Amino acid sequence: MKQRKKRINLAQIIEFKKNFESKALNTVCQSAKCPNIGECYRNKIATFMILGEYCTRECSFCAVGKYDTEFIDVSEPTKVAKAIKDLRLSYSVITSVTRDDLPDGGAEHFAKTINEIKTLLPGNKVEVLVPDFLGNTNSIDIVLNAKPDVFSHNLETVPTLYDVVRKGSDYYRSLSVLEHAKSKDFRVKTGIMLGLGETKAQIFETIKDIKNINVDALIIGQYLAPTLKHFSVIKEYTKEEFKMFENFAISLKIKQVISGRYARSSYLAEANFKKF
Repeated sequence: MKQRKKRINLAQIIEFKKNFESKALNTVCQSAKCPNIGECYRNKIATFMILGEYCTRECSFCAVGKYDTEFIDVSEPTKVAKAIKDLRLSYSVITSVTRDDLPDGGAEHFAKTINEIKTLLPGNKVEVLVPDFLGNTNSIDIVLNAKPDVFSHNLETVPTLYDVVRKGSDYYRSLSVLEHAKSKDFRVKTGIMLGLGETKAQIFETIKDIKNINVDALIIGQYLAPTLKHFSVIKEYTKEEFKMFENFAISLKIKQVISGRYARSSYLAEANFKKF
């Protein structure tokens, strides 16, 4: 018998969304126009986005607003922790815009947020999805010293496409961020998008690079342009192709691989955490 997909209760979603708006908090779910927002909000899952609403880089695939500088809300770590308590979340994902204008890239703010959550809710798990901090290992260590349960940083795409879709970023710098965190014995996760113009051979090579630095979890999803103004989708991958890449990554003994059209780095993060 064909299983029916659960209906999304719009009232539930609106009510959950109001929780963030009333506390003046941002979620990447809304800012990045995530296709899974309905399902996640229905299940009271969200990824908090700290350090403001605007990014200092200009990635052509991303819906998050672009701006030069923005004031930091010093009370935000406490607000996030209280919101997690109010929403009765046992697992939280914290990400941010990229803040190249800050000396530490916002690392101390990440650390304060982790500490506030773990102080208020000692049993809670915290996953962070961080920018590259311009490769500054001191900044990475500030975040790691706060003891997140999962350290995540997305490669997003293959190296040859960085100049086109990840302006201001560097593939090998991002690899080094992941490698540094893994060298400190943390659970490390990354994600890539398909459909930006990469070749299958390039995807396989990127997966090999990810394995070579012993990343624990890999998320492979389809790029979906958030608006007509963003980078166009070059290719729509099939279920069979996603399965092929998943099987290849598994064959390399990457511990956890999630591959599919709507797979995203923080999607179902709590359930997936229990698997690796």
